[in-house]
Amino acid sequence: MGPRTDTKWRALALVGVAELFAMVLWFSGSAVAPELTAAWGLTPAETAWLTNAVQLGFVVGALGSALLTVADVFRPRDLFAGSALVGAAATALIAAVVHSALPAILLRFVTGVALAGVYPTGMKMMAAWFDRGRGLAIGVLVGALTVGSAAPHLLRAVGGIGRPRLVLYGAAAIAAVGGLLVLLYEPGPHQPEPAAFDPGAIRRIMTDRGVVLANLGYFGHMFELYAVWTWVPVYLLASLQASGSGSAETLAALLAFGTIAVGGPGAWLAGSAADRWGRSLVTSTSMVLSGAACLLAGLVYGAPVVVLAPFVLGWGVAVVADSAQFSAAVSELAEGSYVGTALTLQTAVGFLVTIASIQLVPVLVEAVGWRWAFAPLVVGPLVGTLAMLKLRGRPEAARLAGGRG
Repeated sequence: MGPRTDTKWRALALVGVAELFAMVLWFSGSAVAPELTAAWGLTPAETAWLTNAVQLGFVVGALGSALLTVADVFRPRDLFAGSALVGAAATALIAAVVHSALPAILLRFVTGVALAGVYPTGMKMMAAWFDRGRGLAIGVLVGALTVGSAAPHLLRAVGGIGRPRLVLYGAAAIAAVGGLLVLLYEPGPHQPEPAAFDPGAIRRIMTDRGVVLANLGYFGHMFELYAVWTWVPVYLLASLQASGSGSAETLAALLAFGTIAVGGPGAWLAGSAADRWGRSLVTSTSMVLSGAACLLAGLVYGAPVVVLAPFVLGWGVAVVADSAQFSAAVSELAEGSYVGTALTLQTAVGFLVTIASIQLVPVLVEAVGWRWAFAPLVVGPLVGTLAMLKLRGRPEAARLAGGRG
């Protein structure tokens, strides 16, 4: 193992840890939603917007970044660090001075805008170090994002129930450390020089057939993913209460953490598998499994915890295992000088899709209850699977995973 190989693994570890720490911000508001709802008298719609404001802010930030090609004009580590620190400050402000829904939602929106400078930028930083093995590298990054997103539920479970400020301050502090840590990053050998502002890059990205199909796969995946991550804690609490389990609130928080966090190693393993057997095959398989779980969730609702826990943990692996591979595919298919913009545009539209599905679930709960509320989400994995199988049959597939499709 030579010096350059050692350096790229150090870069992967550094950016992975920084990403994990920064992404603790994402669900920090959602994790303490039960306490904030009771303290502030939030409506169900306002509670949903504690998450959706982050999604919308991310979309606005990512679209603005894509249109201005920010991710390809500024140094990635500076953009990542500054964004993480802004998001940490916005989260700390909620704990320090906010006592009602509207300012909290506005600050959650600011957090989402800031995180648009973290997630796509981290993927570009990893693509700069990994030409071969890119699926594994970005899989590790998405795994770090997944564990970070789950962390607020763990903070709440081990001492934050009834103490929302503790969870919010803790998330802000962890994210600030991530922002400072990434300043140690050095550019990789495959990182292009900063590109000139080129509005035509957006048109070329949006008309590239291979990129379009990879993006469609990603959009179908995202329709399910964040709706599950947002609402599975509530689903778990309702299911545990229906089964008569004791300590349902603490157990639901721990299971919610496990359901999201277990996707971390799942994303790492899927990345290695995609580099070996192809991105389209791994993404399609993952979406078939997670789509089936949307339907099966109704059958295990109210079941004993020995049945419920393995089910949601398996779902947690399948629902995010493929996530990194859509980004890896776009990094291989898009124009080299504007990979950062292509990834930012992909994530912007993908997170826009999540707003609709997150809002859809409470409507379904009102209509059919928690037992079958996740079933309609199967539409997303179905569309995504068809798109990736279509891409597998096109000439562009030869550029994926070293020709493995």
